[in-house]
Amino acid sequence: MSTSEFAQTSRESEDAADWDAVRELPPSAKLVAKVLEYNGTLTQSQLSDETLLPARTVRYALNRLEEEGAVTSRFSFSDARKRIYTLTVE
Repeated sequence: MSTSEFAQTSRESEDAADWDAVRELPPSAKLVAKVLEYNGTLTQSQLSDETLLPARTVRYALNRLEEEGAVTSRFSFSDARKRIYTLTVE
C-alpha cells in the first residue's frame, strides 16, 4: 500500500462513524442503520417500507445518523427529487 493510499484509507476511517456512535442513538436510528447495512442504499420511502416506521420517524433517524457521520446521502440519478442513503459505519 502506497503512502497516498494509506492516507486516503485513514482519512476515510476518521470520517466514518463506528457502531459505538450508533449505539447511543434512538432505536429508530439503530433500525434504519441495520436495514441500510443489510440492503445497501435505499431512499427514505424504501426505508419507511422496510422498517414499517412512519416517514417522519425515518427522516428523524436519518438526520441523527447523518449528524454522527454514520450515513451519507446523495441525489438519485433516476429521480432528482429523491435522496439515496448509504451506511458508512464500519
